[in-house]
This record gives sequence, C-alpha cells and structure tokens, in this order.
Amino acid sequence: MKKTQRTTIKRVPKRANYDIQTMYDIIDEALVCSVGFNDEHGVHVIPTAHWRIDNYLYIHGASKSRMIHRVLTQSACINITLIDGLVLARAAFHHSMNYRSLNIYGQGIEVAAEEKDRVLRVFVDKITPQRAGQIRMMNEKELKATTVVGFCIDEAVAKIRTGPPVDDKEDYELSVWAGVIPMSLQSGEPIVDTTKL
Repeated sequence: MKKTQRTTIKRVPKRANYDIQTMYDIIDEALVCSVGFNDEHGVHVIPTAHWRIDNYLYIHGASKSRMIHRVLTQSACINITLIDGLVLARAAFHHSMNYRSLNIYGQGIEVAAEEKDRVLRVFVDKITPQRAGQIRMMNEKELKATTVVGFCIDEAVAKIRTGPPVDDKEDYELSVWAGVIPMSLQSGEPIVDTTKL
C-alpha cells in the first residue's frame, strides 16, 4: 500500500507494515476496533465491533448514533490493536509489549438498504461461524433502525513489534528473569441461557 502523510510512521519506522494481507489478518482476528472522530465538543474514540468483506472494514450502529453520523460526513481514524505478549526486560525503561496494530483513515460509506442483510450475515458469522443460518436475522424494523458503514482500506498502516526485550549492554548481567509472556484472546466454557417464556 502506498504511504501517505498520515500513514508514515515516525517513531521506530522499521515496525511499519504496508502489506495488505497483514492488515486483513489483523482485522479478521480482532473483534473490536476503536473509531476516532470529531464533533463540536472535540475528539471522541468509541470502541465497536467490526468485520471485513474484501477491501472494506464494516461497523454498524443505531441510525441516530452520533458516531455513525460523523463518520459518514467526515474523515475518521479506526484503530485495532492485538496484544501478543508482555515483553519483560531487565530494566524498567525497556519493558514493552509485542503487538500488531492497524490504523485506517477515511470517510465511511453507508451500505444500501438492500445490501444490509447480506453484509450483517457476514458479521454474525465472524463472531460465531455459521450462526447466521441458525438464528432469526433482523426484521425490516430492526434493519431500518440500523446503519451499516463501510470503510475502504486504501489509506492504512500496520505497526508490529515482535521478539525479545532489548536491554542496555550492562543490564544483561543482572540476575533477573527477562523474556516474553505470550498473550492471546481465548473463549471460555459456554454458559447456557436457560430463560424460557
């Protein structure tokens, strides 16, 4: 992907990654993104679930949502961060995290009414594979109350840190544990809803 002024990494630029497949992988693995936008009260960042179809990242929300209105009328910044490990160094200053992050810039495009159901089915199946075919999907009233927004992934940058801690030479002699503690998001044992009406 071509770099722009907004996607040029200045702090540790060697960690920048402009490979589109790497970006897709981050989007597909993550469940939540953070959407940054402006209004008359200042800057806001709101977390929301997301999904991807081809070269578009999608979010959804109430049709009267402030966030939804703003991202359809102005440029927004979407961030995703996955924590892969805690990097424990020998010195406090060099502690870090291994991560994969992604920033996407652009103005949202509203998904047409006739496409909403199809696009939302992909979202449901991302959260739980094949779930859309097992449940009641949204009815006409619910679809009308929901706006789906797509962002073309054409101005974006990933930033990735991997590997062990990097300490000052003299600190390698310290007798303290150092290394990486792997981190990942995992599901627990399902809890059945026993509600019956």
